[in-house]
Amino acid sequence: MGQIIAALGIIAALGIIGTLVGIIGTLGIIATLGIIATQRHSSSTNSEVTKKRERDNSSCSEEDQKIISSSSPSSSTPRWKHDVFLSFCGKDTRRSFTDHLYSYLKWKGILVFRDDESLERGTYISQELMQAIQESRYAIVIFSKNYAFSKWCLRELAEIVEWEEKKNLTIIPIFYHVDPSDVRKQRGTFAEAFAAHEKDPMVDIEESNTWRNAFTKVGYIKGEHINGDRYESPIIQQISEKILYNYKMLNIRIHEKQKIVGIDSRVGEILTLLHMESNDVRFLGIHGMGGVGKTTLAEIIYYRFSSQFEGSSFISCIRERSTTTPDLAPLQKQLLSMIMQQEIHILDYREGLMLMSTRLRNKKVLIILDDVDCEKQLTALAGDHNWFGPGSRVIMTCRDSHLLERNKVNRYKVEPLHTTDALELFSLSAFDETHPPEDYKDLSMDFVNYAGGLPLALDVLGRSLCKKPIEIWKGARNNLKANPKTKIFDILKISFDGLEESQKKLFLDVACFSGQEIYVNFKKIYSADVIEVLIDKSLLSKDDVYFKERLTMHDLLKEMGRQIVRSECQEPGRRSRLFHHEDVFHVLKNNTGTDAIEGIVLDFPLGGILGANHGEINPAAFSKMRNLRLVYFCDFAYVNFYDFRHIKWSGNPLEYMPSDKLQFLRWFKYPSKSWPSSFQPKNLVVLKMPYSCIEQLWTESMVLPNLKKLNLRNCKNLIEMPNLTNAPKLEKIDFSCCISLCKFHSSIQMLKQLQELNMCDTQIKQLWEGFVDLPNLKKLDLGSCRNLIEMPDWSGAPNLEEIDFSSCTSLCKVHPSIEKLKRLQILNMSRTQIEQLWTESMVSFLLI
Repeated sequence: MGQIIAALGIIAALGIIGTLVGIIGTLGIIATLGIIATQRHSSSTNSEVTKKRERDNSSCSEEDQKIISSSSPSSSTPRWKHDVFLSFCGKDTRRSFTDHLYSYLKWKGILVFRDDESLERGTYISQELMQAIQESRYAIVIFSKNYAFSKWCLRELAEIVEWEEKKNLTIIPIFYHVDPSDVRKQRGTFAEAFAAHEKDPMVDIEESNTWRNAFTKVGYIKGEHINGDRYESPIIQQISEKILYNYKMLNIRIHEKQKIVGIDSRVGEILTLLHMESNDVRFLGIHGMGGVGKTTLAEIIYYRFSSQFEGSSFISCIRERSTTTPDLAPLQKQLLSMIMQQEIHILDYREGLMLMSTRLRNKKVLIILDDVDCEKQLTALAGDHNWFGPGSRVIMTCRDSHLLERNKVNRYKVEPLHTTDALELFSLSAFDETHPPEDYKDLSMDFVNYAGGLPLALDVLGRSLCKKPIEIWKGARNNLKANPKTKIFDILKISFDGLEESQKKLFLDVACFSGQEIYVNFKKIYSADVIEVLIDKSLLSKDDVYFKERLTMHDLLKEMGRQIVRSECQEPGRRSRLFHHEDVFHVLKNNTGTDAIEGIVLDFPLGGILGANHGEINPAAFSKMRNLRLVYFCDFAYVNFYDFRHIKWSGNPLEYMPSDKLQFLRWFKYPSKSWPSSFQPKNLVVLKMPYSCIEQLWTESMVLPNLKKLNLRNCKNLIEMPNLTNAPKLEKIDFSCCISLCKFHSSIQMLKQLQELNMCDTQIKQLWEGFVDLPNLKKLDLGSCRNLIEMPDWSGAPNLEEIDFSSCTSLCKVHPSIEKLKRLQILNMSRTQIEQLWTESMVSFLLI
């Protein structure tokens, strides 16, 4: 819906709504979908679950089993760049059905590849299109009357069929005003088309036969037949629902067989308690020890049955996220936005309570609250049964059964797996078979007994021993036998001990430094293969939550990693990582830091008083930390709880901090006004210093060859942008709300890797002059730049997708080069002084 808002904002500001209505009429926008078709390439948006789709209530359907069997643990998990590849004849459907389908899929958050019109001028498929087909999960083929006349379409179809046979590409045919049997047998206009191709000397008989075979094969696949006897919008919705359903099944990796072991009986028991056919509102708490499979069980319930509800929401990792967002309003916002399928703005916890208690009363919803550990969370997210409409179900996972009992929540306890299921799960992880080989049977039973039926331990153990010689197995078994009081951490540590040094380093970083912001940036610091090793060994997970990728680690593994670090030395200053605020203050105040320290995270427990009783800190305590890589002094979503300025420093911390190995620096409310010339972090990848006192960064050009993110948001005293000439890898820059910043630095014009630039609410008067080369720039935010008087030349930024000029009250003219932005999706020019917009052709380029 953002495109509608943007377009309305542009035109309403100019008082030409009548023109808009005329344009909308000519574009054939689907009223029932309520969306405008956007530009030609895909981008993801948040979306929510599909509705009114009947599923089997007790076990995996035939379709589910197909998904499950399509990928085994022995093969690498497919990683697609696109969810859908659209194959169509532009002459027939580009500006009608295909455009509507593309826009709806995209609105639902499905990543769609649709080729540019310019690509179809050639005869052969470009490498870009071939790669797009190979990197797609689904191919939607829209057969129309002129489809077969296009050699381009035929070669595209042949490539799709080839990859359907080679890989797990699923084809969904749509027969658009053509008879499916004509497609199968190449009759009617298709016969004419093939006859023409076979007379063409440029087409050999072998290629023509390949096209015919592809037509026949896809023609026999069950798809959608559109012949004018029903509305198209429900068909588009059905296609979207199918893709979303299967996508979510894959998203939780239900196709991995170990996720299914022992699950069906538990699902059946939970369904008995939920009594889905009942119209009352029911709460259910799934409880049990860590690693027993509570979250996995809740995920499967959610993804298997959410389509039966009018809205649904899965809120994960609530315990962890509550420590960094103590107000809980962000969690309320996420829950409501997902269910309402629109952005819900919540100022604080109390407003969230009001909205939670009123907005869902008439909706049948399914809500999963994962890892709840205190009553405030329950009050904020599911305070009362009467908040929700008839037939609603709220499921929460929790370790504390007494919390559920105190709140009168019906309970289901997840017990460890019994021996048969435990052995099957372990065998699947270790051998990709349901039973171990005969010579490994006794060893396998030993490990199963040590794991105590915990799925997490069984999976991690099995993966750590997979493809290892039997001597390694015996050594690991003997180590466990030597300690009769073996705990779960000792079992899990076997997998950690088998890692290489770089892999161990990443594991401990993730375990010790909580927070998705850090996790996202680890992807910038560590190579993809290191991350993938941890994922393959089940030590790290990579999930797509509503099409946003994130790294996660089970809390038992996280605690094991922290225990490993704590066991390095009794003195915190001799440990590799400091992650508890008392340890951080101990080291800084007593100057006990050493070169063992690689990372510091400073945050505070809920209700803590920042800086209390800590006095003044001498920053010279940093000087001994010569191997420092990560510094994270974090903030919270609601900063009134804490104030980093309460920490008093006797000098500029960066003057003493070793910079040679520093890769990540995040310092909320950095206390000093200047950047020391001696601080030269040449290996820095991420630099974030929001809300700081800094007035100026480096004066000369700083050599930062690896820097990818720069964030100085809300540094109200910053008067000058730094010289970024020697930071060629920068991808994101944020100077938003730097209200003293009045000049654009020309070095930004040379950043060819730059993707996002945010300078909203600054005092700048002008961006770049003339042509600049910013080929990767996609998002530009200049909202509330009230002194900005003119737009720049857009010719050198052809891939811009989103531009915000809202509340630029001095802006009065559109630069004509904006017509060249063929990928532009959102343009916000509300509350500007623009009196004349553009020609009709320029309006059309934005809305088609």
